Amino acid sequence: QVQLVESGGGLAQAGGSLRLSCAASGSIFSINNMGWYRQAPGKQRELVAAITSGGSTNYADSVKGRFAISGDNAKKTVLLQMNSLKPEDTAVYYCNAVVAGPPFYYWGQGTQVTVSS
Repeated sequence: QVQLVESGGGLAQAGGSLRLSCAASGSIFSINNMGWYRQAPGKQRELVAAITSGGSTNYADSVKGRFAISGDNAKKTVLLQMNSLKPEDTAVYYCNAVVAGPPFYYWGQGTQVTVSS
């Protein structure tokens, strides 16, 4: 079992910045990849950014150049630095961890990010 605890988020103005952090506990040795997803009202949950245990990163086109994901593979923590925020970034952001064989997704409780225009 893996538990994910998120912190950060809140309210920001357009053009501002926020940072999200996530810490895993439990069977963290089984985690391969970690990342962040978001879900806006009435929309499906979507990938924002992900990082592998080897440090490779992947971003949604909508956040490339504005968001940066980083992590500590030994501690299984992950940060999401969000810059140049836009109102369309408003959503509940969920931390995600993927464990190997067969793949299983764990989720945090979610943290609200609201960007005002």
